[in-house]
Amino acid sequence: MMKAFLWCTLLLSTQACLATAPYLQAGKWPAGDLTTQLAQVEKKLQAEGFTVIGRHTPKGLSAHAGLVVTDPAMLEAVRTIGGSGIVASGIRVGVKADGTVSYMNPDYWYRAYLRGTFKTAQVPAKAVQVRLAKALGEGTAFGGDVAESDLPNYRYMLGMERFDSPNSELSTHASFEEALKTVQDNLAKGVGNTARVYEVVMADRKLAVFGVAMNDPGDGEGAWVSKIGADHIAGMPYEVFIVGNKVFALYGRYRIALAWPTLGMGQFMGIMNTPDAIRNTLSRVAGGVPSAN
Repeated sequence: MMKAFLWCTLLLSTQACLATAPYLQAGKWPAGDLTTQLAQVEKKLQAEGFTVIGRHTPKGLSAHAGLVVTDPAMLEAVRTIGGSGIVASGIRVGVKADGTVSYMNPDYWYRAYLRGTFKTAQVPAKAVQVRLAKALGEGTAFGGDVAESDLPNYRYMLGMERFDSPNSELSTHASFEEALKTVQDNLAKGVGNTARVYEVVMADRKLAVFGVAMNDPGDGEGAWVSKIGADHIAGMPYEVFIVGNKVFALYGRYRIALAWPTLGMGQFMGIMNTPDAIRNTLSRVAGGVPSAN
């Protein structure tokens, strides 16, 4: 009987160890001007071999900002994996005016975004994590725990969308080139009160991903992120990605839940219109037709 009890205790402990969180909190830096903070974090990341490809200063969240960087080995893994794996190209870092710096946990996000192909990228993913820790601090995990085994097929609750939901498809074009030009042109015009944060294009593989700032004061990210927790700023910006001649954006009931996995149902109900608002905005960017709802 005692052996059985010890075995169950060990099993439960092992399962707990195999949970992972979406973010890592770096050591706190001195408070100061947000622009200065961003520049300091950029230098730290560049010194560790990361390439800065975008700054994110969301409207309505004046004390929060973000950086997006890439890593050569991780980009090569994404290129090899292909398809929807392109969405994993950007590495996100959050910065607050009070000196708080956080960053996405590569182990969490790559397991979710790369799903069954995660093992192909496990070595560069681990190297990214080590170098982020070296640049910004070892980091205390926060944001909620999700079992590693759940991330490849993650959903918030029964009946809600997963990574590959049909609701994630925004538009279809005659070619990759047309899809790419449509997204680039619409972001340049600020269609739907949006702006480009970053882009990664692998034209030879007919793949591209864009980080999109949604700046509408009524239903942009500033309006809803502030309701559910701006400390998760390293979960933004939202991505639009192209695979072949199709444009996608992960549906909000998946993408928001993945970035805020501990949301209570009451909080989720407080932003119940947000997933469709995001889809409508990004459908316009993609050259698609917004929903009538």
